[in-house]
Amino acid sequence: MTEGTTSTAAAEGSDTLTRLEQEGEIAADYLEGLLDIADLDGDIDMDVEADRAAVSIISDSARDLQKLVGRDGEVLEALQELTRLAVHRETGDRSRLMLDIGGFRAKKREILAELGAKAADEVKNSGKPVKLDPMTPFERKVVHDAIAAAGLRSESEGEEPQRFVVVLPA
Repeated sequence: MTEGTTSTAAAEGSDTLTRLEQEGEIAADYLEGLLDIADLDGDIDMDVEADRAAVSIISDSARDLQKLVGRDGEVLEALQELTRLAVHRETGDRSRLMLDIGGFRAKKREILAELGAKAADEVKNSGKPVKLDPMTPFERKVVHDAIAAAGLRSESEGEEPQRFVVVLPA
């Protein structure tokens, strides 16, 4: 790379980081307002992970936050979409922001990574493809990453909301 190319790439990286931090701030403001309306206690944590703004709501009272997670994360998914829309309204750009509440998504990520690793082991031992149960896009992404880390390939098949991962032999 030439010096000009290096400085251009650094500037683009800085612009992306600034944009993602702005998304996080807009999301945090939106979620703080939501917590106030719902009269729930929670602290907002912002970060940038894997080229996405990541916002977490944490609290000492996990019971209160469970209301915001809902059954199997359904309320969390809806709040994430509403938060993305709030960011879109402010910036005019589509957001890929990830929302976690009370560590639900982090725990789910661990469980799914383990599921992906077990499925990869099963395929390595049997030599046959393995189909997993339907999952959300977030869940499929975590499983695909775990399978790739195990050295195998995977594909998503089916139509939403019944889309699922198939683990393929090497």
